[in-house]
Amino acid sequence: MAAFLDVILRGLALSGQAIAVGGVVFALLVLGPAVPSGALPKVWRRLWTLVALGASGVAIAQAASLGILVAALGGEATWSLRELAATIYVQASLVRILAAAGLAVAAVAARDRGRLGGWWGLLLGTALIVGVSGAWTSHSAARLEHRGVLMALDALHQLAAAAWIGGLVHLVATAFSRRDEPRPVALLRRFSSLAMVAVTALVIGGVGLTLVYVDGVSAALGTAYGIMVLTKIVMLAGLLVLGFANFRTVRGLPETSGVSPLRFRRFVEVELGLGLTVFFAAASLSSLPPAVDVVADRATPSEVATRFTPRWPALKSPPIDQLPVDDPAAPRTDADRAWSEYNHHVSGLFVLLMGTLAVLHATGLARWARHWPLVFLGLAAFMLVRNDPGAWPLGPQGFWASMAEATVLQHRFFVVLVIAFGIFEWMVRTGRLRSSSAALVFPYLCAVGGGMLLTHSHASLNLKSEFLLEVTHAPLGVLGLIIGWARWLELRLPDSESRVPGRVWASALTVFGVLLLLYRES
Repeated sequence: MAAFLDVILRGLALSGQAIAVGGVVFALLVLGPAVPSGALPKVWRRLWTLVALGASGVAIAQAASLGILVAALGGEATWSLRELAATIYVQASLVRILAAAGLAVAAVAARDRGRLGGWWGLLLGTALIVGVSGAWTSHSAARLEHRGVLMALDALHQLAAAAWIGGLVHLVATAFSRRDEPRPVALLRRFSSLAMVAVTALVIGGVGLTLVYVDGVSAALGTAYGIMVLTKIVMLAGLLVLGFANFRTVRGLPETSGVSPLRFRRFVEVELGLGLTVFFAAASLSSLPPAVDVVADRATPSEVATRFTPRWPALKSPPIDQLPVDDPAAPRTDADRAWSEYNHHVSGLFVLLMGTLAVLHATGLARWARHWPLVFLGLAAFMLVRNDPGAWPLGPQGFWASMAEATVLQHRFFVVLVIAFGIFEWMVRTGRLRSSSAALVFPYLCAVGGGMLLTHSHASLNLKSEFLLEVTHAPLGVLGLIIGWARWLELRLPDSESRVPGRVWASALTVFGVLLLLYRES
């Protein structure tokens, strides 16, 4: 649990870093260092407010990570606070916290100043320290060979990501709200140029780090670190497609235009959402040993391929008396794996049914198929019965007694969540909830769920068996992102442009169900 919380905090820190550092870069290179004379534009106050919030988020998340580290070491460990403070990670973390706090203070001060003058030095200096110190808390600082080069590449990678993705946050807050000076098209073109440079630097840094940390195809396919790198590459490819489409749109806008096309604005929203998800995937990487260091537990390409080889689903469950229901900590058996595969396969049938109905509804041939969210109720009932074989209603443990166990409580909570989600989305689909904000709940939760699948790691120790379980989650996580953001575009684009994304997310939901049907642990 501590490792998962640390990954979440690292993801929040990277997101806050992007908003803070990217905001300073955006202010300097896109809006311009000189605030227009006269009344202070609202856009500047909005920008520095976001920078202050992002920097505060970095400081809080980094401090919380240190707290988790101390708690994880335990009170009986043979270490002292002085020894802990002498480590590079703790020192870099403290510098990062102080720099982030300084950037937040400077940003708050900048909100009420017409001309920043010497404040630019403090803003730029603290922003640079926040970005560079992030490299000192990564794998680069722990390497014995090529540390200087790796640190430089890591810092370049993080600063470029902040300038691009963090800049998108400020672009949305600036260009898509009010027509303050400078004119939106000029602003969009300056950001477009900045994004091109940032993407180039991002790719250079990423390629350099990958060549060192992932030593060949076998490491890329046979380790959790390698699979996460490949997943990041897939997400980056999607970001580049969206970015290229936006770049062409911006270059085609007339100079005197005062607004941006709706499709461009919606693509920017998706680009931003994917970019923030990449930060959490990157945070997950930081919890895994680099692929080059994993040798004994590295899976072979054939072992990985076996997990993706189609096999007819075994819709037959072992009897519960073959499971070690009285000992949750017992080693996994063949019956355990068969039970898990059966759960995945039946769940896949429910998801496949939902996807098929959603595709049918998207074609416009069957209006009744809009009731597909009600299938969630059947899935929830199945989850309630099968999630915890040792607890009620199948196991010996009673309903209330089982609620005292954290795992069972979490599973029951998810069952309630699935029920509520199914009813909620059904009400949206049938017009009982007409709020446009209510309709966005489904794509938002799908995107977040896909990101959580990518963030949650079963292979923190890189045991081969754990990795071979995790490797099937990567495509499911990517599909979750596709479902969420394609549905987002369907809702946010005009009716004339929403058909393609509508069919994309419905098809992706169908594929999600197929992958669950093909799931295997042996």
